[in-house]
Amino acid sequence: MLQPMSEAVSTREYAVAVVGADRPGIAAALAEALHRAGANIEDSRMSILGGRFAVMMLVTLPPDAGLEALRDDLAGVRERLGLDAAVIDPVEGATTARPVPTHVLTVYGADHPGIVHAVCAALAQQAVNIDDLATRLVGSPEAPVYTMICELTLPGGLSPDDLQAALAQVGEQQGVEVVLRELDQDIL
Repeated sequence: MLQPMSEAVSTREYAVAVVGADRPGIAAALAEALHRAGANIEDSRMSILGGRFAVMMLVTLPPDAGLEALRDDLAGVRERLGLDAAVIDPVEGATTARPVPTHVLTVYGADHPGIVHAVCAALAQQAVNIDDLATRLVGSPEAPVYTMICELTLPGGLSPDDLQAALAQVGEQQGVEVVLRELDQDIL
């Protein structure tokens, strides 16, 4: 459902989030509605999660953009495509500047609850920024293997060896393989 927002907000930067059953045409319909409003899609992520298409975007609108018309267009897209939600909210101080990740963390092991929490808690304790995180179950339904891949930015003063040692403890506790490696900037 579209969330109401105040017309008094002076920002022209907005976060758009959409979720619904995956089907062809969702991205095109969203992009069309945003284009009609004069929006510029500055940063976005679109992915299929468990058969649901999930979209997150940071967009800017020109000062003369018709916000009410855009809301109506997005509501129309939601209804026409049978989506679960289409939300647009103003954001203050948004930036499209992305951190430059320095390391990649991969985690593999037998699936069980708590893996993401344990890894993320260890990273937070070391003040490591998670720039991107993706998880997926692979293998057979009888023996699923949990995979997790994170792009990380290590804070100044934290050595990769110290972080690897902390993550090795998590791997031991969770029964998963945890590998930290430097990210090759040429592949980004």
